Amino acid sequence: MSKLLVPFNLDQLGEPREYRPPAERVIEGDVVCRNWDVDSAKDGKVRAGVFESTVGVNHSIKGETWEFCLILSGVVEITEQGQPPSTYKAGDCFIMKPGYVGTWRTIETVRKVWVMA
Repeated sequence: MSKLLVPFNLDQLGEPREYRPPAERVIEGDVVCRNWDVDSAKDGKVRAGVFESTVGVNHSIKGETWEFCLILSGVVEITEQGQPPSTYKAGDCFIMKPGYVGTWRTIETVRKVWVMA
């Protein structure tokens, strides 16, 4: 029987997958990202985890993905193309809808919980 209640234990996430954004998306800085996949469902079409990024700026393109974010720590400034920037810090949450294009500026190393569908 599968486990249907999955705890998000932020103190025991295990080893992250570490990577850098594609060079063509980096605008400023030496951005290093870490990702912890916590769970998935519907053949991977719905996923949840924790993401962390160091200071820098990169192009953010969602494609067909819908993403809910809850900032756990740090500060980011997100600017949707053609819109004024929005700043988010610990406790703030937002949704990036399919088709979103803009910039993601990490002002202080940021950590967030994410859910993608």
